[in-house]
Amino acid sequence: MHISYRPYCRRFPVIEKLPELTGNIPDFYYAGELSELRLAGSNALELFERLLQLDPNADTYFACLASLHKARLKYETILETQPIPTLEQVGPRGLLQFGKMNSKGLAAFLFWRKWFFDIDNRAGQETGYLFEPVIANAIGGTPVSAARSPVKRRSDNRKGRQVDCLLGNRAYELKIRMTIAASGQGRWGEELDFPLDCVANNYVPVLLVLDSTTNPKLTELTKAFLAQGGEVYIGEDAWAHLDELAGPTMANFIDRYVREPMASLLSEASETLEPFAAFCTDNELVIQVGDEAFRIRREAGDASSDGRDAAISGDDADL
Repeated sequence: MHISYRPYCRRFPVIEKLPELTGNIPDFYYAGELSELRLAGSNALELFERLLQLDPNADTYFACLASLHKARLKYETILETQPIPTLEQVGPRGLLQFGKMNSKGLAAFLFWRKWFFDIDNRAGQETGYLFEPVIANAIGGTPVSAARSPVKRRSDNRKGRQVDCLLGNRAYELKIRMTIAASGQGRWGEELDFPLDCVANNYVPVLLVLDSTTNPKLTELTKAFLAQGGEVYIGEDAWAHLDELAGPTMANFIDRYVREPMASLLSEASETLEPFAAFCTDNELVIQVGDEAFRIRREAGDASSDGRDAAISGDDADL
């Protein structure tokens, strides 16, 4: 994925007019405990009312930032509670590599591999839950569930289609990236039907994909939207479109809390992977990458629990 970053400003401009918030406040993406990211000694409601007087769009800014913070807190809990798999779950997979290392080492490898797979699926799922409504709100639109959607299915007009963002007469399909996975999970027909259903209900279908990486599925979906008179924004065009719709305040939010972190990760990525190690004790997991270590507190005794209910297969085709 290629994401460039054009900074707007490092701070929310009106913050400078609120002295209580100009001191030594940690950055939102700081390395400490998320539960400690709070401002003590101030009346939050009063501050919020003053903020709205300075910028009426601050309510949307705050709501999107709160959603992001909530998602990060939730994922911390997932890391702390996602069960380590049982031997019954992963044991049969060892037949593919049995004998390549001793049984103790292979069993440990299968456990770690499954646990990372589970939390990655959870990450994909939680990112999807977060990304679409935050982007929709940032550009002044509304995410709509299938039950409440004005975009009905041509095959059965009693059933609505979930829409990532409705903005006037435009129905947006929002994606961080497009992969080939959708075709193998019974979803590809749904993807291609979306622009047809939109037009049948007098909505303009709009496809917006942040990742500009090309692949056959993205090409096919682009053609499907354009064939129905829709609009397609990919990569830099997608970011520019979001900036245009969002206005100065929410463009600041998108850049600072979405685009810049993604660009930073990609700019620091190396073709040579850092050394990796993982350790497990009764109440802590330690993940070490290069010279840095990340510690995850665990509930005591969860290593023997069955993770089948908590482990989610996930569908992160859009993420």
